Amino acid sequence: MNLEHLKLFTRIASLQNISLAGKEQGLSPAVSSTYVNKLEESLGVRLVHRTTRRVSLTEEGLTFLPHALQVLENVEQAKSAVGAGQSIPQGKLRVTAPASFGRMHLLPALADFLCQFPNLSVDLNLSDKIIDLVEGGYDIAIRDASLNDSSLIARKLANDRRFIFASPSYIEKYGEPKTPEELSKHRCINLMGLEHWQFIVNGETQHIKTNNILRTDNGEAARDAAAAGIGITLSSTWCAYKHIKDKSLTPILTDFPLISDTNIWAVYPSSRLVAPKVRMFIDHFSNKFSESPYWEEGLSI
Repeated sequence: MNLEHLKLFTRIASLQNISLAGKEQGLSPAVSSTYVNKLEESLGVRLVHRTTRRVSLTEEGLTFLPHALQVLENVEQAKSAVGAGQSIPQGKLRVTAPASFGRMHLLPALADFLCQFPNLSVDLNLSDKIIDLVEGGYDIAIRDASLNDSSLIARKLANDRRFIFASPSYIEKYGEPKTPEELSKHRCINLMGLEHWQFIVNGETQHIKTNNILRTDNGEAARDAAAAGIGITLSSTWCAYKHIKDKSLTPILTDFPLISDTNIWAVYPSSRLVAPKVRMFIDHFSNKFSESPYWEEGLSI
């Protein structure tokens, strides 16, 4: 069974598009279709439904998919075992990360990483959606959230401290809330789905439903809107550290800690052997961020 055919099939399952899946592997649409046909012929079943707009897996294709993924994982493990002594990352590393954190902190640090390992290339997906690593064919996911999936191996890269922020211009115009309850009288900016803020007040948890003037799906946009005086927002220090230092954002309600169990994590599928490219990537960014990441330097909160 041809491994290239299997790789293409698993990407088709994820992208639901033969041409896009083939393009990722440097294949023309015609060659991609030929690969699919040959795989189906070797198995004696039809794996893919084809229409003019999209493709989908047949019942047999859905049954075959986890086995194809397992074969590819076993091959990667075998390669890792053979090359474990050298530990030289090579090939393609597929990474998915939150959009804002990826732009602000992963991309700048990738330059040194790729210079160290010239035989390695990186596919970087920046999205705030939680993507299934196995289904998406990713080697690593960077996550800025609490972790619930026990099937993934996780390594903490950095702490994620969160505070409530307002700009000096907002405080001058609307005043500064002194307690979490007063947020109901203020204009708030939120990430979609995070309209409830939780504080510790007198040793107890207090849930505050914010009065939203603006909602957005991007953390940098929420931060910039707050710096422009539109409203009050919740943000991480890794996102707002430059604005804190130049005083365009001021942390408020610091006597009432936010309840948050999020950190910056690198997660990857569970396996007995970790490919050198995965191990080196995680080590690089763990050393880069550490327990006292550079964005915390000089912050007094």
